[in-house]
Amino acid sequence: MANLVLRYKGKLYLLAFILAACTSVPLLSIYASFLSFEVSNWRHLIDTVLTAYVVNSLILMLGVGLGTTLLGTSLAWCIVRYRFVGRSTLQWLVLLPLAMPAYIVAYAYTGLLDFSGPVQSWIRARFELGFNQYWFPEVRSLTGAIVLMSLVLYPYVYLLARTAFKLQSSHLEEVSKLANKSSLQHILRVSLPLARPAILIGAILAMMEALADFGTVEYFGISTLTTGIYRTWFGMGDINTASQLSALLCTFVFVLLFLEFSSRAASQAYQTKYQQKNLGISLPWPRGILVLVICSLPVLFGFVIPFGLLSSWSIQYTQSGSLAEFAQLVINTAWLAVVGASIIVSVALVISYAKRRNNGAVLQFASRFVSLGYAMPGTVVAIGILAPMGWLDKQINGLTLYFNDSTVGLIFSGSVIVLLFAYLVRFVSIALQYTDSGLQRIPNSLDEVSLSLKKTPRQSFFNVHLPLMSASVISAFLLVFVDILKELPATLVLRPFDFNTLAVKAFELASDERLIEAALPSVSIVLVGLLPVILLTKTLERS
Repeated sequence: MANLVLRYKGKLYLLAFILAACTSVPLLSIYASFLSFEVSNWRHLIDTVLTAYVVNSLILMLGVGLGTTLLGTSLAWCIVRYRFVGRSTLQWLVLLPLAMPAYIVAYAYTGLLDFSGPVQSWIRARFELGFNQYWFPEVRSLTGAIVLMSLVLYPYVYLLARTAFKLQSSHLEEVSKLANKSSLQHILRVSLPLARPAILIGAILAMMEALADFGTVEYFGISTLTTGIYRTWFGMGDINTASQLSALLCTFVFVLLFLEFSSRAASQAYQTKYQQKNLGISLPWPRGILVLVICSLPVLFGFVIPFGLLSSWSIQYTQSGSLAEFAQLVINTAWLAVVGASIIVSVALVISYAKRRNNGAVLQFASRFVSLGYAMPGTVVAIGILAPMGWLDKQINGLTLYFNDSTVGLIFSGSVIVLLFAYLVRFVSIALQYTDSGLQRIPNSLDEVSLSLKKTPRQSFFNVHLPLMSASVISAFLLVFVDILKELPATLVLRPFDFNTLAVKAFELASDERLIEAALPSVSIVLVGLLPVILLTKTLERS
């Protein structure tokens, strides 16, 4: 029995290591592109567009970081600090913008605020103004992208700031009062410094999402590194330089990851050992209503207005258009999401279970390296995958041509296989977080009991571990399912010919200015995106 267990551990360890190594291929491929460096291509980029790519990316990243910090921290402070009418409902409503991909919010507000939209049309009709006779903010701009992304991504900061404020003892405020400090001084000198590491983590996560965004900046015509990678690849036909641009973008992301890691270490140092729960201050109804209205504004602009617009447009489309194509989009998207989520969760289970059985340093490092995939933008993942897959297809065709005097065509490139692999690289980190935590909650004594009953490790996993961690597995599946549903750049680049998903179709229709037709797939994505928000809300309620 002992030999069987050792043999199983070795096979499981090897399988987990191979899976982890495979998911690391795109990142290694991107940096390997510098082995063949074309000076002329980079000179052309530097002389023309590279400065705009980098500057716009940095402005977008910092702007979204500042916007999400202001919105998320203010909301978290008001909800933790005060008790007012509607607070219990508001504290989960503020999470709803998480269900709205930024590019879908961009479609909605473009249709609302563009020159031909209802707002500007009403202004011209009401005040009898013509073209160029009035000023109106341009929604399709870098500023517009920052505002819209901040409205969608502020929950990253809100969730962490809310937890940080709740963990602060009420004794701290009593000490501030004894020192004759006002409430504002207490906030600025005590509460915010204590919560700063957690707030910074949320802001960094939001900035990483802003750097990874493709749909919004491409639709708005903003030159960033993500759009630059796409244009270099398809416009110049140069996948090698596009890979090198991807490496530059990854370097920015890894700097943010390092800052996030440092902030997590600092946030642990700020925790106090003894705490007394802060129950908050009850506000009278006039002030309470005012706070409720102010705190509801991010939900109104980040979810209610865009979702309401898209819903009304989708009703117009269903009355005038055919639903046959939409049904095929739903089938394609659901199939990809179900198969992709199943593969990803299965791989995560193998890696997590291997770490439990044989917690070696090599496998630990490999699993952490795999987690970098989620930090990589979808465009970067697509570039990193297609280059080695194209090389592999070329070698296979060379062999078949040599032996059979014929080629088999593209097996991996441009197929569903490569698309599913991209999803695996991009989202396995999410599933690993849940499978790791699910297994960690199961005591090791159960493994020993199962072994004493002469159960093989495989039997122990399926009969003991998997039933006990079923909630974690289901949560991982749902979150990965929704992320695949919303993923745009990787799907846009790697999808097979004549194969569309809801996200790709919405992007194509919006790019053609057919916003009413783009509304129905957009609303479908948002409705399914509510699943993780509901899951997160229930988790917060239990905690």
